[in-house]
Amino acid sequence: MSYLLLMNYELSIKYLKGVGEARAKLLASELDIHTCGDLLQYFPSKYVDRSRFYRIRDLYGTEMPHIQIKGQFVNFTKEGEGHKQRLTATFTDGERLCQVTWFAKIQTIANMYRPGVVYVLFGKPSFKYNTWQFVHPEIEVFDPERPPQGLRGVYGLTDTLRKRGFTTRIFQTLTSNLLDSIPIGSLPETLPAELMRERSLMPLDEAIRNMHRPVSTQALQKATERMKFEELFYLELHILEFSRRRNLQLQGHVFTKVGPLFNKFYSEVVPFPLTGAQKRVLKEIREDMRTGRQMNRLLQGDVGSGKTLVAFMTMLLAVDNGKQAALMAPTEILATQHAEALAKWAEPLGIGTALLTGSTRAKERRRIAEGLADGTIHMLVGTHALIEDAVEFRDLGVAVIDEQHRFGVAQRARLWKKGAVPPHVLVMTATPIPRTLAMTVYGDLDVSVIDELPPGRKPIQTWLRYDDNRNEVYRHLWNEIQKGRQAYIVYPLIQESEKIDMKSAEEGYERIRSIFPGVGVSLVHGRMKPAEKDYQMQKFASGETKILVATTVIEVGVNVPNASVMIIENAERFGLSQLHQLRGRVGRGAELSFCILMSKHQIGQETKKRLSIMTETTDGFLISEADMKLRGPGDMEGTQQSGIAFNLKVSNLARDGQIVSQARDAAMRLLDGKMLLTPQGIAILNAELQRRFARSIDWSRIS
Repeated sequence: MSYLLLMNYELSIKYLKGVGEARAKLLASELDIHTCGDLLQYFPSKYVDRSRFYRIRDLYGTEMPHIQIKGQFVNFTKEGEGHKQRLTATFTDGERLCQVTWFAKIQTIANMYRPGVVYVLFGKPSFKYNTWQFVHPEIEVFDPERPPQGLRGVYGLTDTLRKRGFTTRIFQTLTSNLLDSIPIGSLPETLPAELMRERSLMPLDEAIRNMHRPVSTQALQKATERMKFEELFYLELHILEFSRRRNLQLQGHVFTKVGPLFNKFYSEVVPFPLTGAQKRVLKEIREDMRTGRQMNRLLQGDVGSGKTLVAFMTMLLAVDNGKQAALMAPTEILATQHAEALAKWAEPLGIGTALLTGSTRAKERRRIAEGLADGTIHMLVGTHALIEDAVEFRDLGVAVIDEQHRFGVAQRARLWKKGAVPPHVLVMTATPIPRTLAMTVYGDLDVSVIDELPPGRKPIQTWLRYDDNRNEVYRHLWNEIQKGRQAYIVYPLIQESEKIDMKSAEEGYERIRSIFPGVGVSLVHGRMKPAEKDYQMQKFASGETKILVATTVIEVGVNVPNASVMIIENAERFGLSQLHQLRGRVGRGAELSFCILMSKHQIGQETKKRLSIMTETTDGFLISEADMKLRGPGDMEGTQQSGIAFNLKVSNLARDGQIVSQARDAAMRLLDGKMLLTPQGIAILNAELQRRFARSIDWSRIS
């Protein structure tokens, strides 16, 4: 097969030696690898040193990275029947024993390996049932004449691929077949020469070969830096160009004045003095609204930082300038709470407000429609009902979206079509995101941060407790209830799982009712019908029930100032940011509040360290930084967030913050004309942008 054909990124992977029709379909469905170019860009997820043999006695902790040991099989045993059948073998390195288990291709494996033959076993050991175990490891006959392998990549595989016989070794063979067919030094460069020289980057050909077959640790590090920078540079360039084009295209309302309603609210009605952070953010919003461009701003703020107050004052700016404002929330209960807060603040100002949700009756809908049309309703709060075609504003000037990650891009887009001129947009989130990450994930939004809590708020006390402390925890809960307080108890599952030993909400609900007889207990989980869920939440919000047993559906959208206790079962199963969000459900009143993280004693040191972070700080931004480093950015990447799709193959927005900043700086200098490229460099740049983002949806009219 010719080199030119191989380097065609559209060439099907099925034509590569070792693939074929069946494997090609599997690679496409499982890993989105369709072409030879896709395979070149599918890099190992980690690397191991295959030059060292471990002894079983050297293993430590409860889990180890991928390692290799040398030894012999002692015996094989088949267990179970049908699809639950498995093959178990005892393996020895001459001193100690370990166990090897297979769940697929059992008969083939049983016939393949024999006791007495020296094998090299490579995989990830875990310590269970007082022995070290390997599941579906790679195995090969030991060859004393073969030189040590050195660094070797471990490729990420799905369960389906493993069951179909795919291994890291097969991936290595496929990538080797591909790279061996390409003359060394002939992979075309994808970065302009000017940028390569400035950053002292490894050439692409050398970098890709070292990503798959590193010749040394140093070469792998240089290759990784090159690939990460390239990936992040093109991402930042795409986002910045996207944002600039959007700002040029979209005209916005010009709000020329801070009027009497805003000034009266600020001087006479505001419920508590604004913090310095709130004042700073309002100034940023005010400046946006004077430019003649559509404001497109993300407002980050920890739970209780006063985002809703800033949102209301932003909406006041619209009303003062003769426009209407809307606030959209993801749940009916959250929309109701916002509507109540806004109505209380708006009443002394003579401003008309209304609430529109899925359960709003027809008569009220007609009244709202009339009020929106004649302008007597200045502010409308609601759920997805706001984006229905029947909802028409006379002149919408500001749209506020709370917990915007709960809405899809296309859903939000429907709000902008409510007027001839798109409204100014303020999107709010109580999920703190490190600023470097926010600049990329929300690349088309300007970012404002409320990093200050109102004075007088008591910090929530957070404790880590284990199952044998449960009686102590329940005594504390009972004491709080006796004081007239309320409590949440959160579980990670709805029903008990056979495979995962976690407490379930339904089982917990029954147990709590028996432990606290006579105390009203509500149950809320995601499988309930919305009406039943809202009914149970309202019972808790009104104080009719004292304990709310729930899954994480209460993470956002419940404001009960009387609740002073949050108990989170199996806390080790949650991410730090999610734990922080749940903790934010308490501490909303004047009383001291408590968040109790329940866990088993048998958790790893890393997990204990992670949970300890929660007990040491209530700063959401510090927690989000730690969570990003431990877990990665996760769902924050993608069109659900910013409207710009990106699929990172080598870089990590959380861990590679320095490279993100460097890539963004280079992209900005290029767009600002501070980095001059030759015609060849410009051609490389445009070709690579086209290749990477040709399929991106143009959401340039959508925040």
